[in-house]
Amino acid sequence: MMKGDIMALTKEKKAEIVKKFGGSDTNTGSIEVQIAILTEEINSLTEHFKTHKHDHHSKRGLLKKVGQRKSLLNYLIKNDVTRYRKIVKELGLRK
Repeated sequence: MMKGDIMALTKEKKAEIVKKFGGSDTNTGSIEVQIAILTEEINSLTEHFKTHKHDHHSKRGLLKKVGQRKSLLNYLIKNDVTRYRKIVKELGLRK
């Protein structure tokens, strides 16, 4: 790994998230899976910024991911509050 590289999610980690939140290995498009994957990527980038404070290009990517997750959560709260509450609790998003 070169200096400055940010590790993307490994296939194994992504498959684990899909299985946990999607119910099966193939349910990659469910909103819960998408939110969980974005959350994992956001947490990874947050760790990255603890050592690389001035990485402004990656910060833009982080903000895009946060915005996308927020949109998905807004969609979920409008359409299915119980699923919204479940995913927020499992991921520990709201304090």
